[in-house]
Order: sequence, then structure tokens, then C-alpha cells
Amino acid sequence: MSEEASPDLRRGFCIFINTLCQGPVPVVSEDDRYIVFETELAAQKEIVDNQMTRLQQFLDGERDYEDAIEVDEYVVPVTVHPDGTLKDEHGKSYSQFTD
Repeated sequence: MSEEASPDLRRGFCIFINTLCQGPVPVVSEDDRYIVFETELAAQKEIVDNQMTRLQQFLDGERDYEDAIEVDEYVVPVTVHPDGTLKDEHGKSYSQFTD
């Protein structure tokens, strides 16, 4: 049975950023686990919500302009394996738990 057809796998979307040392990594987490969104739209809305918060912080004088307008996050489709491992569209695996 192929990975795509396995009933034990779940598909979803994670928010990633590019890092200098590790390359692309999931970034949005809760309770020490990366959040897997059910839809791409839900993940995109999370990015926009975070962006709106940064913009408001700029308006309130709590963040500088360049930092407020820069968006580094992007959405990546992932497969969630029964052990919690996340695998991206290129086959790279990520532990479900944050460091």
C-alpha cells in the first residue's frame, strides 16, 4: 500500500519559516507540538492574524516598521504519521514535538 493510500496517515498543513542553520522548519506550535491545520486556508488565516498583530504592535510603538511588515511564514502541505512524525511534500521528516 502506498503512503498516500494508507488509512493511518492524516494530511494537513503547517506553517514554516526558512532558517539559516536548519533550512525550512515548522514554526507554529502549541503545548510543545506543531500545529497541523486541516485546511490550507486555515493556515493562511493564521499567518494573516499574526501579521495583523505585528502591524498593530507597530502602530502602538512596540515594534519597528521593517519587522512589522515582513512576512517570513508560508504554508506547507504535510502528512502526519501515526507516530506523530510530519513529512513535507519533498519527503523531509520533522518530529511532531518542538525542541
